[in-house]
Amino acid sequence: MRCKPGEMQGTRWGLLGLLLCLFFTPLASPGQAVQATPAQANSSTYQGSIVKQAPVPGVLPLPLDQAIRMGLQYNLGLVLSGVNAGMAGAQRLQQLQALLPTVNGSVKEAAQETNLQAEGLKIPGFPAVIGPYGYTDIRGSVQWSLLNLSSLDNYLASKHNFQGSRLSLEDARDLVVLTVGNAYLLCIADASRVESAQAQVSTSKVSLDQAVANHQAGTAPLLDELRARVDYQTQQQTLITAQNQYEKDKIALARAIGLPLEQSFALTDPAPFKALDDLDPNAGVAQALAHRHDLQALQQQVESARASRSAATAERYPTVSFAGDYGVIGPTLGNSHGTFDAVGTASVPLFEEAKLRGDARDAQAQLEQKQAQLSDLRGQIGADVRDSILDIQAAAKQVAVARSNVELATEALSEAQQRYAAGVDDNLAVSQAQTSMAQADDQYVSSLYQHNVAKLSLARALGIAQTNYQDYVGGK
Repeated sequence: MRCKPGEMQGTRWGLLGLLLCLFFTPLASPGQAVQATPAQANSSTYQGSIVKQAPVPGVLPLPLDQAIRMGLQYNLGLVLSGVNAGMAGAQRLQQLQALLPTVNGSVKEAAQETNLQAEGLKIPGFPAVIGPYGYTDIRGSVQWSLLNLSSLDNYLASKHNFQGSRLSLEDARDLVVLTVGNAYLLCIADASRVESAQAQVSTSKVSLDQAVANHQAGTAPLLDELRARVDYQTQQQTLITAQNQYEKDKIALARAIGLPLEQSFALTDPAPFKALDDLDPNAGVAQALAHRHDLQALQQQVESARASRSAATAERYPTVSFAGDYGVIGPTLGNSHGTFDAVGTASVPLFEEAKLRGDARDAQAQLEQKQAQLSDLRGQIGADVRDSILDIQAAAKQVAVARSNVELATEALSEAQQRYAAGVDDNLAVSQAQTSMAQADDQYVSSLYQHNVAKLSLARALGIAQTNYQDYVGGK
């Protein structure tokens, strides 16, 4: 693939967005076990962060490892995933309480006065008003659902959902590494492009000075000077654009890792190139199926939906509950007597057919949806691994070709400059050689960036980005 100068600026974050859309699979809530609305984490949230540190004086050196560590601590997508895991844990406890006894205590101090006439009673010789009189009641009560299979299945569903949320949190860490790594590599590519543009400006300035001198000496026409000046100003514009894009992408990197935007920082890791050979797609897919946390999380979601389906079926079954209380009651504590109440209840739904069938069909639909998503995710994982390997192989070839193009373009530019200095040719060849040189430099930077992103995407596709990213893109 041939890249034009500046082509990567328009697609760089689009590429990351596509990768995150492919890799990020939101997990829907399972059946009746989940009631709270989870905080949403999507591809855009991984480009944000929370800022908890103050700027430090001077320029902060920022290696890739430190950037990823900061992302794993402050990235918004990871923070929201942690919130979702906490909510799932809270919902699990709520479902557990339905299986445990509920014990309450109460202390009541009452004072009453009764008006018999207000009640419609008129008894000759009997006072119309009785009281005031009072009593003290100290009592403990217990309620316990002894047998409720629906509540038990709902608890199991919430338990699977909690496990899935914890696995999703681990998967979010891989997504943070992908996001921050891409942002860092993008800034490295921008820095290389700025350096290349500065070199092109310097080269164009030399050619312009030479054309001006030749024109003033009468050995070259004005056209040569005008052509050289256009080339020089074009390279200046390219440099301005590259510097602007570099600063904007540094802001995006700071946003992804929670670095204050006022903080000046400098990237310390160069553009790495590490070839990956002997990549076996089948072995990679097997490794990904064993390590991808999003797949494991979705498997837990399927189990949660299956438990919710059982809970919906169990709504038809009888339930057994117990309620009781014991306490002392009397005019005073010293003149009181113990009382108790114990009630066992067995209930069975007799006519709720519409509700029971609706709950069962809804739970079954959610189960089928999860099973379909699980099957699709397995296929998507295989596609992710194979696509990443193909991208790595293609990008490696592009790097080799682009490096050769840079060498050839450099030699061609030198030859054209020598011919123009000797008066053998005009500076049209110099202008064309400079354009070819700029294109070759841009193609090399773009292909190197694409190669590194493809390797990082492969680590993510395998489910080992957090632990093994150094083996793919470097880092100290």
